[in-house]
Amino acid sequence: MVTTTKCITCSLMSNSQKNLASRIVDAMYNNDPFSQWMGIVRVEEGPGICVLEMEVREEMLNGFAIAHGGITYSLADSALAFAANAHGSQAVSIETSISHVKKVVAGDILRTQVEEKSLTSKTGLYYITITNQKDEVVAYFKGTVFRTGKAWEV
Repeated sequence: MVTTTKCITCSLMSNSQKNLASRIVDAMYNNDPFSQWMGIVRVEEGPGICVLEMEVREEMLNGFAIAHGGITYSLADSALAFAANAHGSQAVSIETSISHVKKVVAGDILRTQVEEKSLTSKTGLYYITITNQKDEVVAYFKGTVFRTGKAWEV
């Protein structure tokens, strides 16, 4: 399921930045039973970036036999959290929204791509595109986070 990517931003990060980001995301993921239940696989992570993948399972479907909207939302929300917190300052979402543009069915492999649009000492703005295994966009997610100023201790 995991697809390798070449992240230009990642290649510009120092080893210490990559190491801190991975330790933060490790701490978050390891204490996140919901993301684990979803079967999220971490493909790429770093300050302001995050690529996640997951396979949609039967128990994730709604009464229309398509993925419950909360599945794509939760995947994007995890990507938001990992990307925003990987800078080293604890961040929490203050506003999010999602637009579903294509149905998702059991067996689909979903993938996130995070774009950090704005980052200040207090807030961060992120756009997340969710695609399927055919590289078709299935949803667009927008998230704003509040950066608490409290450093991660990992």
